[in-house]
Amino acid sequence: MPIGCAFCGVRLEPAERCVCKACFVDLPWIGNACCRCAEPLEACIPSGVCCGRCQLRPPPVAVTLAPLRYEFPVDAALKALKFGRRLHYAAAFAELLAAQGRRLPSTVDALLPVPLHWRRQALRGFNQSRELCRPLARRLGLPIIDVARRRRPTRYQSGLSAAERHRNLRNAFTIRSATRHRHVVIVDDVVTTGETTRQLAIALIDSGVPQVSVLAVARAKRRNFRARG
Repeated sequence: MPIGCAFCGVRLEPAERCVCKACFVDLPWIGNACCRCAEPLEACIPSGVCCGRCQLRPPPVAVTLAPLRYEFPVDAALKALKFGRRLHYAAAFAELLAAQGRRLPSTVDALLPVPLHWRRQALRGFNQSRELCRPLARRLGLPIIDVARRRRPTRYQSGLSAAERHRNLRNAFTIRSATRHRHVVIVDDVVTTGETTRQLAIALIDSGVPQVSVLAVARAKRRNFRARG
């Protein structure tokens, strides 16, 4: 049966996989971004130089890649994937992420989907990060490791201030077993403040993983989060 574009539904050409050429061009691609947190930047900075925020508070990850802005149609598609069970978007986004593989350090040797708490995964029926990982692992030729778990249920991050996000996720992850892998890439759908991947990276590093990087579909625009009184 003919396969349609994940975004517009038009019949795909033989050379196209999940996204048509027109939609590919129209997606909100990020041109310049910080190499450590993927924050979109107004201008280019020298290779290997991170943004001022990362210089003040260096993240525990070597590289963060998030090629798309979290705006329409990416935000709508990710919400449909997570909350509407539109799993075909996972294959489409994995195709886009696979093209970022050449930008990852050559030392990367494993993928790790951000774990959900077992109650939330049972309610949802799947983990969207793992659904992204499956086709991505095949395209990149990397194994998926399941050594992390979320030790307690956490509130949804959306709507929380930066301080609340930090408190919500502090010590939320634990590593169940040691891994021989030396450079693990955390795979997630969207990075906002980066607190989820920061806490998971800290847990991995504390367990003995030398290097951790992050690969996400989208980067949300950073707002001036303020703690609520």
